[in-house]
Amino acid sequence: MSCMPKEPSWKEAAIAVLQDATEPMTAQEIVQEIVERKLKTVLGATPWATVGAHMYASMKSEGTASPFLLPEKGRFALRTKDAPPISSTPLSEIVEQIAIVNSKLSTKGFINALGMFWERSKVDWNGPQTKLLGMQSVGKPVDFGSQRGIYLLHDTQGVLYVGKAHPGPISQRLWQHTFDRLGGRWTRFSWFGLYPAAEDGTLQTLAELPINSAEALVLTLEAILIEALEPRQNRKRGDTNFEDIEFLQAEDPKFELKRKLAFFEELKSGIKAG
Repeated sequence: MSCMPKEPSWKEAAIAVLQDATEPMTAQEIVQEIVERKLKTVLGATPWATVGAHMYASMKSEGTASPFLLPEKGRFALRTKDAPPISSTPLSEIVEQIAIVNSKLSTKGFINALGMFWERSKVDWNGPQTKLLGMQSVGKPVDFGSQRGIYLLHDTQGVLYVGKAHPGPISQRLWQHTFDRLGGRWTRFSWFGLYPAAEDGTLQTLAELPINSAEALVLTLEAILIEALEPRQNRKRGDTNFEDIEFLQAEDPKFELKRKLAFFEELKSGIKAG
């Protein structure tokens, strides 16, 4: 009886990808390649942060014995024989990046997860505890219903309304907007949340936040305005990079169930009519 081949660790999978790379890669690019090669099948909810954390941790704990280098900020490469004796990135920055990817404390701003232009029609608005499901391009869905932060309602012409969800959750505030004076006017929504998503798909509502950091507040406000309003003269998306914390909308599984039930009802009606 033959045994199934053992799935490589995140570290081993990253090494396999970087061995064939012709230039340094971001954590997102590495994960995408891991998925395409089917090196790993269990990804978790935050695969980008997970693979990044493993590589940063290797550099911190193994030093020059680590197979990874950080030749430029946010991009990884494998150490070669002629590589310099130490990483080109200071240890203090590597430690900082470990904290960020582990979602313990972001020194870049208050926002630790966001969703842009989600469709109202893909949410089952069943009450204040409505599920708001999102996922990265690869990974498992996360329910952001209990998220706190800022949200925007969009109509066909742009931003219709800006609101805050604190201390109450975003799901409750959005649900209320399905039957208040704005109920018939918005079709999409965006949100910027304080709480990060964990690898197991839960929301870290007890995560520490840089509450007393004026710099973090300014960076966050700039990034939110640029991301939400998309000013024509802004050539970049602000100093806070939201790419690795953005989640794409995932449809509530109840909709798929409803479609299947409707299909079976059609079949039954057709059989009776025949």
